[in-house]
Amino acid sequence: MTTTVQTGPEAPPDPRRWWALGAVATAQLMVGIDLTIVNIALPSAQRDLGMSDPTRQWVVTIFALTYGGLLLLGGRLSDLAGRRRMLVIGLAGFALASALGGIATGPATLLAGRALQGAFGAMLTPAVLGTLGATFPAPAERGRAFGLYGTVMGSSSGLGVIAGGLLTDYLDWRWCMFVNLPIAVIAGAGVLYAVRPAPRHPDARLDVPGAVLATAGLMALVFGFSRAETDGWGAGTTLAALAAGLVLLAAFVVTQTRVAAPLLPLRVVLDRRRGACYLAVLSLSVGMFAVLFFLTFYLQDVRGWSPVRTGLGFLPITAGLMVGVRLVGRLLARAPVRALLAPGILTVGAGVALLALVHPGSGYAAHVLPVLLLVGLGGGWTLVAANSTATLGAGADTGTAGAMVMTSQQIGASLGTALLSTVAGTVAVRYLHTHPGAAAAAAVHGFNIAAAGAAAFLAVMALTVHTIAGRR
Repeated sequence: MTTTVQTGPEAPPDPRRWWALGAVATAQLMVGIDLTIVNIALPSAQRDLGMSDPTRQWVVTIFALTYGGLLLLGGRLSDLAGRRRMLVIGLAGFALASALGGIATGPATLLAGRALQGAFGAMLTPAVLGTLGATFPAPAERGRAFGLYGTVMGSSSGLGVIAGGLLTDYLDWRWCMFVNLPIAVIAGAGVLYAVRPAPRHPDARLDVPGAVLATAGLMALVFGFSRAETDGWGAGTTLAALAAGLVLLAAFVVTQTRVAAPLLPLRVVLDRRRGACYLAVLSLSVGMFAVLFFLTFYLQDVRGWSPVRTGLGFLPITAGLMVGVRLVGRLLARAPVRALLAPGILTVGAGVALLALVHPGSGYAAHVLPVLLLVGLGGGWTLVAANSTATLGAGADTGTAGAMVMTSQQIGASLGTALLSTVAGTVAVRYLHTHPGAAAAAAVHGFNIAAAGAAAFLAVMALTVHTIAGRR
């Protein structure tokens, strides 16, 4: 039996509401940190477990893919089982998955742990957002609560790279997984203490076929991109995987028009402003995660930086992100969405374009720092504008509209990392054929070409988003 809690506008404020904010923010911070902490540990994990380069890419991709692919299903489960219960299940599952990855003796176990982390993270995030909305119904406190939550989330990337560097350098890369256990315990205790049970949604239904089709389709596409790096774009395995991905995703769209309670009502994404927001976040993620992925290996493998130094070197991206959040926050009420999204994407694109100019002997201050600042600035700018607009006036679809922002972010990260890694690897191999022994130069040349392609993509997407969003 689920206890019903009064949540209307005249209900007295929950005396434990700020404790609840701390608990759910800590829970989501754990997920946010995990998006970047493993990037720093990845070179060490690759050497320890004997992973190939294509397999290495999957350690990042499989987390983002299962997380992004299952977020909408997580929202439905939150309606069916209750937010508090899903918070506890998500935290416990994420902790156990992290332990599995930490004790890995080979790539398969680590990949399984990362996939399960993504799945339980997808159960956790919708419950976090739903809890915040229900706990802070008053406009004044709601703005303050979401502002604090956004600040915590904005710092997660910086905390992730610093923690990844310190843990990898002074302990072992495995502690980048084990560190989630005490965080989950602290957040879980806070949830049990402060988060009130909420009524279940009486009309919620579980669209399992939709979730299976969407996730399987995206995984097939990313597998096809990864096989292109080793087998070539014309190989049978590559073409079959890409074709299967497209067919599965097409089937997902068809099912969403026919089921009574679709996982993703098409009216959500067909709204021009929301569609522009989702496309903007997807495009942004391609650029941001490409920079994080490539610069991690550039600084450690090419420049010889330690994991700790690499983590500290990434701090400016967080500073840029926080500045972007503050700047766009002052413009949200005065500027149309298309005037906010496109400049943010172009700023990220400018940073990615600078990455195309980095060479093996580039200095950090002159070449790497501007990349990080621009990508962080554009990233914070775009995310705040997209989050605010995507949920505005969504009514009964508010939860799904908000979940789609996170889904777009994770899909862009997984597909972008896979595609750009394939491009970089293919270019590097060809460079080595004509420059034998120049491994560092070959790797950087691959990064340059992939970054140039990503920058061109972002420029096109900025124009597309500006056009789609309309004049409102």
